[in-house]
Amino acid sequence: MASVLVVDDQSLRRAGLRMLLAAEPDLTVVGDTASGTEAVRMSAALRPDVVLLGGHRPGTNGIDTIRRIAHPPRLAAIPGPGGPPPRILVLTSTGQEGDAYAALRAGAGGFLPKDATLRELTAAIRVVAAGDSVITPGLTRALIDTVRHEGAPRPGGRPVGPGTLTERERDVLVAVASGWSNAEIAARLSIAPTTVKSHVSHILAKIGARARVQAVAFAYEYGLVHPAA
Repeated sequence: MASVLVVDDQSLRRAGLRMLLAAEPDLTVVGDTASGTEAVRMSAALRPDVVLLGGHRPGTNGIDTIRRIAHPPRLAAIPGPGGPPPRILVLTSTGQEGDAYAALRAGAGGFLPKDATLRELTAAIRVVAAGDSVITPGLTRALIDTVRHEGAPRPGGRPVGPGTLTERERDVLVAVASGWSNAEIAARLSIAPTTVKSHVSHILAKIGARARVQAVAFAYEYGLVHPAA
């Protein structure tokens, strides 16, 4: 059973999302709100598996909301039931794809178009709740374009760099950023799939990422892989 907190600034759409998700046997809606500030408070108190951020575009306020939910202060987490912070699935509108990079760096775990079907939405929630990432091909292209146009990161812009990774971890990260599955990485690097999974976990921990898609952004940002022209 995956628990969901619905965040949307339109009351009718919020009610609709609650009703649709509550009808799924393996999903439960623990609350809803129109406010990003209230979403931060509720996510810390209720500890849902997924925060569905539907009605706040990932602009300045949206990025702050994502960051505060994904990286709660240590003391703020004490009163709650414990466990890792919620994962965040953002519903985006056409034209907002360029905001994906900032949202990913803030801690978002996935993106889905607002016109997605119910089946796509519920599937995405389950994937994000399980710890994986959801991102559409269009958003992937926007992410790569943003990294390409930003160029190399400024010194001090990120507390860690690829130098913190072992040679094998760098190989695995490049493979992940190239779109390979764990099974494909295992076959190509002649290691066990469980070893690949362990390497991916270590990579995420070292670079401060919570999902594979953020590791992909890291690889492009530091030039470990290069987008096609």
